[in-house]
Amino acid sequence: MSPKPTISIIEVMSDPGKEGRPNEDRLGYNQHAAFVFDGATGLGDRQFMQDYGSDAAWIAEFGAMQLEQRLDATSDPKAILRAISEDARQAFEAVAGEQPRYAWPLCSLTGLRATPTGFQYFGLGDSALYILHDDGRSDFVIPIPGAYEWEQHRAAEHIARLGGIGASGSANTDPTTLENLRKGRALQNTPNGATWTFGVVPEAADHLFVCDVPIHGGGATAILCSDGLADLVALYKTYDPASLIRRAATTGLRSLVAELRHYERELDPDGLQYPRFKQSDDTTAILLRLTA
Repeated sequence: MSPKPTISIIEVMSDPGKEGRPNEDRLGYNQHAAFVFDGATGLGDRQFMQDYGSDAAWIAEFGAMQLEQRLDATSDPKAILRAISEDARQAFEAVAGEQPRYAWPLCSLTGLRATPTGFQYFGLGDSALYILHDDGRSDFVIPIPGAYEWEQHRAAEHIARLGGIGASGSANTDPTTLENLRKGRALQNTPNGATWTFGVVPEAADHLFVCDVPIHGGGATAILCSDGLADLVALYKTYDPASLIRRAATTGLRSLVAELRHYERELDPDGLQYPRFKQSDDTTAILLRLTA
């Protein structure tokens, strides 16, 4: 009898982007799967869900805790995420009542699970998977191809208009940028928008990106991460997928965060060379070993 595909956790890490600001990322795992939720910083006028730091942190934690409990090797991830989202909607509306769509909490999701026959990726939004196979091949998986390039383009427009990210370290304190961000956020999880994310819209689960992940060479090492860590590849171009994983496996995820913060806080704090909406973003990652 051949061995079953297995996921082993090597290391986990979650680092807030700014001291005094809530970390809006969460991670989770069980014997079958691992996943990262990246809460989208709220654009509403106030916070509704207390004791979590922000509504974005609440939805990320809600999703991670529920998925950890409910997802196994054979269940339909779309059905599970739809049910979790329905529960989240009820919880949010019980506290917040009716709110404009731009104030609804949401987050991106990147996940990987071992099924009886192999490995399966699932995700929503702009968090990613990097994978290095034992035969030397590498892959990058993201639910929205081109998401990082589009974000950089929009951030560059903000920076060109204001001359930098802004004194607060976050672009959404500028009224014009905030209005544009709200328009985009309100279109998420609607037929008129281009982005589906996890949150309080259950039908978004129908748009979950799911694909098989073949393993080459008998095994692989992988990183599931929020877009914060992905900036080392997509924005700063310090690594490619293979070298990112080799560095993490050799010196640990914390070494990657130190490099990221050096770019953000010392080399380019105003985003003039590397356009982005925040000086420093929350950064969360899981380093995994896959045995086929």
